Amino acid sequence: MAAKVLDGKAMAHRVREGLRARIAASAGLGRPIRLDAVIASADRAAHLYSESQARQCVDVGIEYHLHRLPADAAFDDVAGRVLLLNQDEAVCAIMVHLPMPAGVDAERVQGLIDPDKDVEGVNPANIGRVVYGRRSLVPCTALASLEMIESTGIPLRGASCVVVGASNIVGKPLAVLLMREEATVHSTNKFTRELPALCARADVVVAAAGVAGLVTREWIKPGAVVIDVGINRVTADDGKPRTVGDVAPGVAEVAGWLSPVPGGVGPMTVAMLLRNTVDACLGRP
Repeated sequence: MAAKVLDGKAMAHRVREGLRARIAASAGLGRPIRLDAVIASADRAAHLYSESQARQCVDVGIEYHLHRLPADAAFDDVAGRVLLLNQDEAVCAIMVHLPMPAGVDAERVQGLIDPDKDVEGVNPANIGRVVYGRRSLVPCTALASLEMIESTGIPLRGASCVVVGASNIVGKPLAVLLMREEATVHSTNKFTRELPALCARADVVVAAAGVAGLVTREWIKPGAVVIDVGINRVTADDGKPRTVGDVAPGVAEVAGWLSPVPGGVGPMTVAMLLRNTVDACLGRP
């Protein structure tokens, strides 16, 4: 039996619809919701993402303010803009587009964002708060992955979960989020021994290693929930580039639930950014 598809586009649509009323009510009280984003890059993909982000914000009623800095901006330029936004009482939600200019430490910049305005959840303070059960202003991709897992209805208490990949903004915070739901969690990395066998016993497998086709059908227990976080550009047999995940196509024949790439975690990640923006401005309902 083919796996049920976890349609990230449909889920993201429902999230956006749920936000509209809160956004409209706040605007009606004279307090519009706004997102301030900083970009200092010549990277075309970064600018395309900012344009897409702007459209999605406008679609739900969020004001989008993009602060453009030179592609060769120094650390002090970027950091100074972030600090100014921190101090601006009209600003309640801040994010910084990557990549940063050469020589600018992105983690240092992200660490300067006011934790209460940090809608991507990248300030170490917000990542740390995950341990204490916070679900607002959590790193967006980790939160998107958890929401998709929960949408299947699988009981997470006592479930065996394997997170393949231990990045600071996806793998590690997701592992902690799953622990908070009382799952038994294995956070793995490239040094983990017998990883395929570990995954084959899991009720939930999250592939977030950034390696195309890493997780194959032999890794998956029949009926398991599989979340594919990977976004990898590869050259297809016809010579054209395409986007694939960390999960090989054959997994769909074994898993019970599977998120596709594209159209899975990606749209939900953007939806979580919008929700975090609303929560930063209004507080979590």
